[in-house]
Amino acid sequence: MKKTVCELFAGVGGFRCGLNSISTIEDADKPEKWETVWFSQWEPADKKTQWAHSCYVNRFGKSLDIDGKDTTNIDINAVDKSKIPNHNLLVGGFPCQDYSVASSLATSKGLEGQKGVLWWDIRETLEVKKAPFVLLENVDRLVKSPASQRGRDFAIILACFRDLGYIVEWRIINAAEYGYQQRRRRIFIFAYRDDTAYSARISDAIKYNNVDDECHRNGIGSMILKEGFFAKSFPVEPCDVKQMRIEELPKGIGELSSSFSFAFENTGVMKDGVVYTLSTKPDYNGKQITLGDIIEDGDVDASYFVPQERLYYTYPEVDRSDETQKRLSDTERRTWQYIKGAKKLLRKAKNGHAYVFSEGPVSMIDEYDKPARTMLTSEGSFNRSTHIVRDKKTGDIRLLTPIEVERIQGFPSDWTKECLVDGKIVEMPVHKRRFMMGNALVVDLIKQMEPQLDDIIDSEK
Repeated sequence: MKKTVCELFAGVGGFRCGLNSISTIEDADKPEKWETVWFSQWEPADKKTQWAHSCYVNRFGKSLDIDGKDTTNIDINAVDKSKIPNHNLLVGGFPCQDYSVASSLATSKGLEGQKGVLWWDIRETLEVKKAPFVLLENVDRLVKSPASQRGRDFAIILACFRDLGYIVEWRIINAAEYGYQQRRRRIFIFAYRDDTAYSARISDAIKYNNVDDECHRNGIGSMILKEGFFAKSFPVEPCDVKQMRIEELPKGIGELSSSFSFAFENTGVMKDGVVYTLSTKPDYNGKQITLGDIIEDGDVDASYFVPQERLYYTYPEVDRSDETQKRLSDTERRTWQYIKGAKKLLRKAKNGHAYVFSEGPVSMIDEYDKPARTMLTSEGSFNRSTHIVRDKKTGDIRLLTPIEVERIQGFPSDWTKECLVDGKIVEMPVHKRRFMMGNALVVDLIKQMEPQLDDIIDSEK
């Protein structure tokens, strides 16, 4: 079977970089082991310049559909899925803003949200093109969405795979727990059609019809803990398969949508509409890459440094403010000490009820001896989640450079620096480079999955 790929919601090419072990910009010009026959990237918020698409094309070139047309930069809803070239692996980090850690679970809209509906374009592509294998990425809270009906959205995705004849494995992976440079938890979904050789191979572990049978439970447990795709790519510690939770999905999507809820664990399998899920822990004892390992140690442009007056409004050791008696000035509030510190504020609810809002502190200066915190699309802006670090050369406090945010995600240095716009090479704005990385996946994780994918595809006819 040929290693042909379709990359949906491609961003700046994280899956493609991972599958082809692209570590430098020059690697993108070399022959690729995995041939991307078509990709799609369109960002509705970019009204003038499609920065991600322009970066992708600059690194990899164009991809034409079956009719020889370039449809890679239009809304995926408008793409005729029958015109997508045939492929054996469909990949994508489908948009996740509606479940993002940037907003609370209680206010996320899940699959009903503007971004969540894009799942149905993945489903349509699978229905039309029938890719034998699928690898997807999303935020980990997908398994708990929406707050009012926990697990419903993920169950709908699993049911769609069931109805199309796929078996599904999933794992929530924190990149730092396998030695990488970012504490980023994401769910990965690996699905394969039940008529593939891999399905026949893996199904030998699930050969008992009675789901309550101890041998059946042990077989599924072996798949989750030892023999499955994620088990071989990312080892986990042994655990008691008696703790496995088993649930059969309702037959209709309507019933799922209206009433189903289920507490999915971080690891699991779905076959023939039956869900098997376990809580697992990583088994890793290797080297730990830290933020300090990837930080630049040379001269950094002055624009990245934080002015002294924006750092502190009072003594540096103070990490909390209490405004229940007196509000701080706007100048004091525009300091990193304030935004990252613990707070107590007086607020009023819509019904007029007064209450005290409080939140705890976060580290003001990010430590070099730990992996980076999760990077969001807001990286670099004035907010609690932005990383600020002590410059290695000067000791002064600054924001992360574009190269550093690329390294945190495992991309080559300066991967997003240049774009191809209207036939000309232009530099991507710094805030857009940070946004692209906040939206991306940890490329190293795909690199670690690739040998297993390679073996699976090579074993197919």
